Amino acid sequence: MNKLAIPALSNGPFGTEIKSTDIADTLSFFDDWEDRYRYIIDLGKELTTLPTSCRTDENLIIGCQSQVWLVCEYDKTNNLLFMAVDSEALIVKGLAAIVLSAFNKKTPQQITDFNIDAFFTDIDLFNHLSSMRGNGLRAMVSKILYLAKNYG
Repeated sequence: MNKLAIPALSNGPFGTEIKSTDIADTLSFFDDWEDRYRYIIDLGKELTTLPTSCRTDENLIIGCQSQVWLVCEYDKTNNLLFMAVDSEALIVKGLAAIVLSAFNKKTPQQITDFNIDAFFTDIDLFNHLSSMRGNGLRAMVSKILYLAKNYG
C-alpha cells in the first residue's frame, strides 16, 4: 500500500476487522433500541480522531445536524478508498462508524455496488433516527458515493 498523506486514514478497524455484516449481526442480538444506541455510540468511540488540520470547510459534510468531517484518500496502487469521519456528537460518530464498516478500505466499484439502503433497512436504522439525523446520514453516504464514482 502507498503511504497515505493522513495516517488516520489507515488506522481503525472499520471496513476490515469490523464489517457491515458484523454490525448487523451484533445489532440483531439486542431486543431494544436503548441497547442498540449504546452499541452504536461504542462503535463511534473506536473511530480514529481526525487531526484539527482535517476539520476544514472542504471536509465538512453539508446536511448534517452536527458538524461532521469526512476525509478520503485514494490508494491508486491497490485501487482502494481510505476514509475517516469525525464529529463532536457521539451518536453521529457511531452512525459514521456504521457507514465506514460498509465503505472504508474498499474499491470504488465495491462502494458503488454495495446496497446501503438494504443494509440500513436490514438493521432497521431509519425507523429509529430523527429526520435530521437521517438526512445527515444520507448526506454522508451521498458524499462517499460521489467520491467513489470520481475515483472509479
